[in-house]
Amino acid sequence: MTVIAFSGVHRRVPTAVGACLFSFAAFWVAQRAAQVSMIDLLVYRAEGATVRAGGDLYALRTTAARLPTTYPPFAALLFTPLTLPDASGLRTLATAGNLALLVAFVRLSLRLVGHARGDTVWWVAAVAVWCEPVWTTLRYGQVNLVLAVLVLWDLTRRPGDRLAGLGIGLAAAVKLTPALFAVFLLATGVVAHRAHGSGGPWLRHARGAAAAFAGATLLAAAVLPYDSWRFWSCMVFRAGRVGHAEETANQALRGVLARALHTPDPGAAWAVAAALVGAAGLAVAVRAELRGQRAWAVLGCAVTALLISPVSWSHHWVWCVPVVLLLAAQGHRAVAAGTALTFGSYALWWVPHGAKRPELHQGGTELLLCGLYAAAGCAFLLCAALRPSRTSRTA
Repeated sequence: MTVIAFSGVHRRVPTAVGACLFSFAAFWVAQRAAQVSMIDLLVYRAEGATVRAGGDLYALRTTAARLPTTYPPFAALLFTPLTLPDASGLRTLATAGNLALLVAFVRLSLRLVGHARGDTVWWVAAVAVWCEPVWTTLRYGQVNLVLAVLVLWDLTRRPGDRLAGLGIGLAAAVKLTPALFAVFLLATGVVAHRAHGSGGPWLRHARGAAAAFAGATLLAAAVLPYDSWRFWSCMVFRAGRVGHAEETANQALRGVLARALHTPDPGAAWAVAAALVGAAGLAVAVRAELRGQRAWAVLGCAVTALLISPVSWSHHWVWCVPVVLLLAAQGHRAVAAGTALTFGSYALWWVPHGAKRPELHQGGTELLLCGLYAAAGCAFLLCAALRPSRTSRTA
């Protein structure tokens, strides 16, 4: 029986790998047929070129869309190698790299939810590449999968690992949103210490993340002192530089409220909503972590970060992949199917959008379609909050 089982596994994996490669090849052809520009990748390349030339990083406006630099200076340092290949070669390398990162992301996601079957990673990756956040990540040449892999690599390592915090710290130094994972670890440690007198593992992990973030940021400050001063004293507070809040692609609470209230600046309404959802989401994540439900905790924190960020473009929601896997693994099959449909439907692009900013004049159905990601995120947090108190074996 053991030999038969081993033979079955031996056959399943090559079949799954073949299906995944076929899906990736079809995806590659589809992206080329759509003549994707990978515009964000070209912005990253321009940032790297600006660093090499000693230019003003935050005065940069590049591509036909005149896009600005929005990430911290450490990201621009990492982008300098992007100037070495030509634009065509860079697009090819970025697509291949992101597809490899997708496989790594799925593998880490399956590890997080406690699924160990070897062929599953390939089947999931073959399907996940077509969901809207992943498609758009590759379409723009974005860094979302890099950051998600860093965070999951960090949070799926064994407790007490000497590299704990490195992935979260580096991800936060590239883009600030992952810093919420460090806040989650710190909050868990504080609550555990007050309740049981011992929050050491979480506090050490949070310190490791803070040290990695500080080290990367100080390195950038040493190499780019002027740009670092400008970013941390001024640019970090200018959320409007990233884009209009009401844009269809903005699937954060701020975007939903901007469209619902028909205003480009939801102001106090967003501040209150973000504070309430942020506090509730972190509370859900901390409670899940203290109950031994690591997967629910990590993904609760990820969804919270996406909801409360001033801007969460649709491609930032690549975290939908482990969310669907967790819901399926925990037996919430109908909810998992509905979540997969939400992120695979491209429904947010069915409504009028564009330079004339029609999002400020949406009606009921359009508002619903443009708020599906945020609604799915809130539903996931509610599902996590209603989890039973017993420790989950697979979380």
